[in-house]
Amino acid sequence: MNVKGGGRIPVPPPGACALVKVAVLGGAAVYAAMNSLYNVEGGHRAIVFNRIQGIKDKVYPEGTHFMIPWFERPIIYDVRARPNLVESTSGSRDLQMVKIGLRVLTRPMPESLPHIYRTLGENFNERVLPSIIHETLKAVVAQYNASQLITQREEFTHAIEAKQVAAQEAERAKFIVEKAEQDKRSAIIRAQGEAKSAELIGQAIANHPAFLALRQIEAAREISHTISASANKVFLDSNDLLLNLQQLNVSSKQKK
Repeated sequence: MNVKGGGRIPVPPPGACALVKVAVLGGAAVYAAMNSLYNVEGGHRAIVFNRIQGIKDKVYPEGTHFMIPWFERPIIYDVRARPNLVESTSGSRDLQMVKIGLRVLTRPMPESLPHIYRTLGENFNERVLPSIIHETLKAVVAQYNASQLITQREEFTHAIEAKQVAAQEAERAKFIVEKAEQDKRSAIIRAQGEAKSAELIGQAIANHPAFLALRQIEAAREISHTISASANKVFLDSNDLLLNLQQLNVSSKQKK
């Protein structure tokens, strides 16, 4: 086709559009394949953030796992014990300022990772350890004189360890109480749903007697399906199948 100036509009070769579509689809498939798997290395655990559900409660162990690209994102934690050094300046019992550095080994409990991420985030060490260690050191150092801290190091160390264990147990007890509250709320909601379901079934039976016959037919169908899948031959009458339809009164009561 001629245009002004003697130029010609380039015409794409036959099959070019098909090649473009194949390239686009192939690129999308490669992207999905590369982003649908993730690895959890040794000594690590993973939780998954879903754009619809939020943080899932499941904790994924070591190995390769599947995820939905873009909709899900893995969050990987190192669950091995790691050293943390925190320095604190506290006052002793004789009002002497003492600078102490405490080195502790910490690791998160794998089963608590979803709760840790919801409440503390990924850098939980930076949020929790300094405050706990500072408070522990202040409470313990205030019980000793400056000279006692030097001469009674072993006793002082045991006191710090006991204080930290007590703080950890308190946090664990708090987590157990919160989980028990969630289980209690779930049980209440489930019980309310079952009560509402029973109420609706009672109303359906009272207003529509045929509803009871329909449920008996459904029960008979389930029984017959289970028996038919068995290798043994079983012969049941209509009473055993809950299918004695001749005795069912499905006629509605008419008001005079």
